[in-house]
Amino acid sequence: MQTDIKPAKILRSSFFIAMWLTLFLVEIIKGALLVAVLPVYMDNILGLSAGVIGVAFALQYLGDNLFRAPSGWAAERIGFRATMVTALICTLIAVIMILFLKSAVGLSMACLILGIGTSPLWPCAMTGVTAMSGPQNKNGTAMGALEMAALGGTGLGPVGMNWLLERTDHDYRTIFLVLMGCAILVILVAMVLPGRVVIEGGQNAETGVAGESVKEKYPAKPNLLTPFIRLQQSVKRTLHRVRSTLNVNPLVYPALFMQSFVIGLLSPVITLYTRTDLNISPNLYSLLLIAGGGITVIALLPVGKMVDRFGTKPFLNIGFLMAAVTLFIFSTVTTIPVVFGIVMLVGVSYAMILPAWNAFVATLIPEGERGAIWGFFLTLQGSGMVVGPIVSGLLWDHISHPAPFIASAIVMAGLFVVHFVLARKPFRTAPVR
Repeated sequence: MQTDIKPAKILRSSFFIAMWLTLFLVEIIKGALLVAVLPVYMDNILGLSAGVIGVAFALQYLGDNLFRAPSGWAAERIGFRATMVTALICTLIAVIMILFLKSAVGLSMACLILGIGTSPLWPCAMTGVTAMSGPQNKNGTAMGALEMAALGGTGLGPVGMNWLLERTDHDYRTIFLVLMGCAILVILVAMVLPGRVVIEGGQNAETGVAGESVKEKYPAKPNLLTPFIRLQQSVKRTLHRVRSTLNVNPLVYPALFMQSFVIGLLSPVITLYTRTDLNISPNLYSLLLIAGGGITVIALLPVGKMVDRFGTKPFLNIGFLMAAVTLFIFSTVTTIPVVFGIVMLVGVSYAMILPAWNAFVATLIPEGERGAIWGFFLTLQGSGMVVGPIVSGLLWDHISHPAPFIASAIVMAGLFVVHFVLARKPFRTAPVR
């Protein structure tokens, strides 16, 4: 890959196009399985309990989250193509397992493998885009385009599968065969990704940071333990470089958690709230999702371009503050036209936050060990999606139905304050030892 490419040229590069298509297709598969297919299939067809379904979904997210940092580390050493193709084969295996296995244990294992198979997606995408943008970190446009692929795929997957289910009279075998076809297609797309990683300073999978040699003193006569010795030494070098190069303000870590914690607070209760408290019909609810999600997807690319031109600070400040205010108002209104207006404003605020936040985090990533650090950051950020639904359920059951929305507004206000501090002092005041 080339480095220090202008934002518009990044979008036209073969790497970005292949990565965009890979992200889009994988999110279609995930969205279809996790939102539209598996909950109904495991409950109505297989008769599994809600507890089993919850465990299976938790394993999927656990696999995705735990393997992000290792997959980012692997991508810098064996290349994007090998990392993504290997992982996506796991995704295909998971879909095949779901088709043929009927037991709770088998489907739970399939969900875990699905999570592992999708884990390298964002670390590879973020690492590649950050490397291509060069020292100026003009990658807001690319980040917006990646979020468009993710949101578009997540929305298209369930809609497409629901439509197909209706047309096939709920023939799940056909659904799984279509998803297997999508998995094979995305493997073929991933095969055009670059075979080796090349970033600033000539770093690649055969050299360390900025051309530093990574040869170590291995046993004179290689034996069966030699690969494990090399792996252990490589991991030690990585951890040492991460500690010595990652010099960010400690507030970055809670900010990463809070960013997805908000989504975790909202995701389990938004449907329940609109149906039970606002009395919105299923068709009207679909329109509400289209209004909010559609405006987010449409605005992502132009906002990304403006982020490259004006920087991340104004968009994050406005986005966090707007999200805090609109989420709080959403918990207090019941008039349907006002609800639609508020949801659209929430969509606009997220369109400001998503590309600007990723571009801001990219400025904190040092050149050495980009893949591993991106993976670590994304794992920390994803952990908010694990904790958020638990807290949301407790607030819903024990305080009030609007409580999760008020809590999410408070977290967004906290993010506004944290980012205000980070924008002034993104790095530690004292060097890391």
